[in-house]
Amino acid sequence: MTTVDTHNDPAISHHAALDARMVAAVKGIRLLSLTSWPADTQAPFLESVARGNPMLPQVDYPKLDFSETRRELAAVMDAVDASHPLGSYIQDSARSWDLAASLLEGLGTRAVDDYSTQLFGVPEQPMPGNGPTTRDAAGHFIQIAQELDHELLAPEEQVPVSATALQLMLQSDLDEFFAGRMITVELDPELIAKAAAGATRIRLRTRATFSAYDRAQLYHHEALVHSLTALNGRDQVVLPSLALSSPRITATQEGLATFAEQITGSIDIQRLKRISLRIEAIAMARDGADFIEVFNYFRAAGQTAEESFSSAQRVFRGVPTSGGAAFTKDTVYLRGLVSVHTFFRQMLRDEKLQTCRWLFAGKMTLEDAQALTPLFEAGVLAPPRWLPQWINRANGLAGALAFSLFANRIRMDQISET
Repeated sequence: MTTVDTHNDPAISHHAALDARMVAAVKGIRLLSLTSWPADTQAPFLESVARGNPMLPQVDYPKLDFSETRRELAAVMDAVDASHPLGSYIQDSARSWDLAASLLEGLGTRAVDDYSTQLFGVPEQPMPGNGPTTRDAAGHFIQIAQELDHELLAPEEQVPVSATALQLMLQSDLDEFFAGRMITVELDPELIAKAAAGATRIRLRTRATFSAYDRAQLYHHEALVHSLTALNGRDQVVLPSLALSSPRITATQEGLATFAEQITGSIDIQRLKRISLRIEAIAMARDGADFIEVFNYFRAAGQTAEESFSSAQRVFRGVPTSGGAAFTKDTVYLRGLVSVHTFFRQMLRDEKLQTCRWLFAGKMTLEDAQALTPLFEAGVLAPPRWLPQWINRANGLAGALAFSLFANRIRMDQISET
């Protein structure tokens, strides 16, 4: 681990102490795990569907009280120097943790929708540059996916891979990348989602089947972004919170992870469709659709009953299943992807691609990477120990971004059909 002498700079030592206080205060705020449904909610619902009389799932959430945590976060925010880059970072992070705490205290009520939209946005939110809305973009990808013929899939892309086989392959991939066992791939029969990732563990649903694209996506998205940034963040002496998934970094993290899929050719149109369907489903739920209607929407889009349940429960995490509210986290994927892609192009244009590498030194926003650059350059913050190959290959990355910059100047609506 990198060591930094913070005693020579009172501002750095002051904010390092505040960041450590924040990390200690937020240990109980586990946003995704506390909003997720227990595995035993799936079977009764699917049985009711099979009987032709679907019943709304009922989820009992814990009653939580984070008042002491929020008092400590308020004290941290009061003590920062907001004009210092470390102070600004800590203040913004503490504020997002406070919102997350309030969300968790309201589990099972419509108040979760309000806090969720403050943290993650809404489907109607414009893309960067005041472009189309996130919902508009989702509709575009859904339409494209529906128009493409499934026969375009290569035969090897249609061969299912068992969770056991994928566990062995993915474990081998990761051991080779890290030159040792840094991340363990495990099978989990209780997991509702097909896969879930933490800093040192990736879980696969035992009975799920996967594709070749799933393997690449788990490797580049989950392991070499989400897990890797957490591991690199643990090397940060001054800002240990860079190892944590603060709610405010979600859009950048998911955008960076999805960009990693794109730049490595690991994303397919069906993956974009799944992401986009969730965004449309969030809009439907907020407009009044209940869990059964959203479940049926995913079924009509071609998902299996099990997949449709998993997709719908993502939308209704923490909120009533009767409709009118949603957990809006999944809106960040497309918006985050466009934001990260735009950021990389801007850094290329301004000859600052090094700034993009700081994004892997811990979990941070695009704005953090720019604001904290002087501290990385001064050695106050540690550079990333591990980097994905695609960002280390600067020439290849620059080539892809340069082509993107040029291609965006071509007006497709002015090209005649031949």
